[in-house]
Amino acid sequence: MELKLKDYIPELSEARMVRRAPETPFPLSEEDASYVAECLHGVEAAFGVTAFPGYRFEQIPGRALIKHFIDWWRGLEAETEAQHEALGRLPSAIRLLDTVSSWLEEQKKG
Repeated sequence: MELKLKDYIPELSEARMVRRAPETPFPLSEEDASYVAECLHGVEAAFGVTAFPGYRFEQIPGRALIKHFIDWWRGLEAETEAQHEALGRLPSAIRLLDTVSSWLEEQKKG
């Protein structure tokens, strides 16, 4: 099943978050990976979709993951309590992933 997303115009900051994210999977600590995976699986379960069929969480490209999270957060309409809860967790996951992207940029410069 494919999700029906509201039309929205991405903010410049969101476009930059996506561009800054790595093409490879995010190098996350075990705790952070667990949290982000729970956010992903929460949205999948609440909305009845599989975002990355055939991929284990550790294989998902970072850029695709953060783009999905931003698109879901801005474009999905929650109708149930589970959907509200799942969407409510996305902003913190997005910030965490963007922080890792910023750290990776700094590592490349340094």
